[in-house]
Amino acid sequence: MTGGGGGGGSGAGASGQQQQQQQQQQTPQRSGPLSPKSVGASASRFIRRVASAPNAKGTGTSTMSPSRTTTRNGLLAPSDMMVPPLPTETNSIENGTDSLETISSGSSGKDKDRVTVNSTATSPGDGPGKVAFRRTYSSNSIKVRQVEVGPSSFLKVKMLGKGDVGKVYLVREKKSGKLFAMKVLSKKEMIQRKKIKRALTEQDILATANHPFIVTLYHSFQSDGYLYFCMEYCMGGEFFRALQTRPGKCLSEDGARFYAAEVVAALEYLHLMGFIYRDLKPENILLHQSGHIMLSDFDLAKQSSEPGGVPATVRLDQNGVPLIDTMSCTANFRTNSFVGTEEYIAPEVIKAQGHTAAVDWWTLGILIYEMIYATTPFKGQERKDTFANIQMLQVRFKDTPKVSSACKDCITRLLDKQEKTRLGSRSGASEVKQHKWFAKTNWGLLRNGKPPIIPSSSNGVDAVNFRHMTESHSLHLEEEEEIGESSDLFGAFSSVTLHHDGET
Repeated sequence: MTGGGGGGGSGAGASGQQQQQQQQQQTPQRSGPLSPKSVGASASRFIRRVASAPNAKGTGTSTMSPSRTTTRNGLLAPSDMMVPPLPTETNSIENGTDSLETISSGSSGKDKDRVTVNSTATSPGDGPGKVAFRRTYSSNSIKVRQVEVGPSSFLKVKMLGKGDVGKVYLVREKKSGKLFAMKVLSKKEMIQRKKIKRALTEQDILATANHPFIVTLYHSFQSDGYLYFCMEYCMGGEFFRALQTRPGKCLSEDGARFYAAEVVAALEYLHLMGFIYRDLKPENILLHQSGHIMLSDFDLAKQSSEPGGVPATVRLDQNGVPLIDTMSCTANFRTNSFVGTEEYIAPEVIKAQGHTAAVDWWTLGILIYEMIYATTPFKGQERKDTFANIQMLQVRFKDTPKVSSACKDCITRLLDKQEKTRLGSRSGASEVKQHKWFAKTNWGLLRNGKPPIIPSSSNGVDAVNFRHMTESHSLHLEEEEEIGESSDLFGAFSSVTLHHDGET
């Protein structure tokens, strides 16, 4: 678990440990397969780059030279998609009441006009919603600082979503006028529902992840009653809702392949970090305003208890790019928890046999099927029927829409009920990437493709791509004070601000 700002000290104070302790106070630490202790800095950067962390330079232009088109399984090139609102640096936590102030429904148009939606000017050659993308993605492009904001640094605009232990709000930072999604979790509810560990796991992932298809965290902090995650605001809304508003509530085969490829890249990265996602479903996928996907909600994720070390290089593909064994990053870790969403749960989870990262490839198969057919393949009238179908029935394909044999084969192999022979179970994402259904996918240029779904235009504040929600109990925290660290059950929660290279 990340410990930045949490003050996790070591035992005997040997003089040789002083410098290390000082570094720990500045940078959150986590135990994982790609920690600096287990992998050298250069090796870590190389592994992340070849397995989807886009760090290539100059390959995202429309006048790309032929020599740069061979990055099929290599580096993801910088994108030209719209940059979401980003924070500017502040020097300290703002004074005043530590509360989320609310923009009333009667706010003037001037208030809305002050919201900064784009932080970068568009160039003449860019189309609507296109700006230069300057974000850098690499293993060392995140700078961790002591938290620079508090609840009173933001204005609450409206509620975007809610769960059993918290809510997500659209907020605006007072100083910069930029929009963020603020996830607020009730400590009381987490204690009652025994979900403290899940919140800490989510922070561990968000505070260390740096990937274009994983939602970005900018600040995390806490008060006596709440935990706060200040994250990237994905104006496109829930992927599930976007599917529901399409004709037939589904995508074409090409559209499904586009988003499946982006999910593969995100899962590959999580596995490299030593995490099993375990809850892939349309409701946990957000759409960037450009139409590209971003995974969110990592409270059900599980980290390998033992570092897997440096991933093995399986072989070189036809372009000379190494294929990485991401399964080794979780050290063949098995967990017995019964978690997941009913229609997406893998057979080995239902049978309580323990499960590995292979469950994520099962859920990918379900997701692809649902994107194409607007339903899941094993859905029954009741839960027991669904579970029986998952364990006993083979996947069946409807007569319409027509899909290619390669698509059916990919789904069938992902939905192999035998975990050990399932596509992706041996070496991870490299297996899935090499399937013939993805033969024409340029893995190095995923962000440069035109997404099948382009979200409705939004000024940000209107949240047109989100469901209209009302609060039965409004969030008022005037009596709450932001605390830098806690010695109670939430002492491991880190209050930090993250700066990302390339953002201004």
